Amino acid sequence: MPKIRLQKYLSQCGVASRRAAEKMIDEGLVCINRRLATIGESIDPEKDLVTVKGKAVKPQSFHIYIALNKPRGYISSCSSSQGACLTDIVKIERKFFPVGRLDKESEGLILLTDDGELANRITHPRYGCEKEYEVTCAEELKAEELKEFRHGIMLEDGKTKPCKIRPAGENKYSIIISEGKKRQIRRMFQHFGKKVIRLKRTRIKGFRLGSLGTGQWRTLSGSEILELRS
Repeated sequence: MPKIRLQKYLSQCGVASRRAAEKMIDEGLVCINRRLATIGESIDPEKDLVTVKGKAVKPQSFHIYIALNKPRGYISSCSSSQGACLTDIVKIERKFFPVGRLDKESEGLILLTDDGELANRITHPRYGCEKEYEVTCAEELKAEELKEFRHGIMLEDGKTKPCKIRPAGENKYSIIISEGKKRQIRRMFQHFGKKVIRLKRTRIKGFRLGSLGTGQWRTLSGSEILELRS
């Protein structure tokens, strides 16, 4: 059987996305045949034993795909060590992880899965996956500020890619970005001294939150999964 990159294998096993798997390898949590693994290694799934924190991992025979309308006050994690988390809402026997994140005070669409390949297609910068948000801020953006949004804003970790933004009501805006810097939208508004009061994600690629109520979740259909994979 052809060899496969270790981080790709871990994502196929539902352990984490590829980038998160690389971090786990770097932190010394992954072993190949009982020796510490290193980033960049490849394995033969039929011959090599891969363990994470001492437990053997194998590819899932099938994956789960869930859309959740995350309420405020929940962290985008499956661990309760830092407070209320996603597994407090989605209570199923299978393990899963969030595809991308929303900070604790943000709400809206978040995808949950154990399919690392799909997570990689949505979160890796090279795919330029669009994500749409509804933003309410304390005061109106000026015309020149809207223009800067559309051309890119210089933040402390680099310039943002041009985004799409349009007014959607009093001090409300619809904004579409194709990258995922940490707390990016809040920091973009903060750059102009504008405080974000409410931040809600409504779309990831072609998948929309729709009528899913706050705190509700559902499994995705086959056609929805294919759309996210495209």
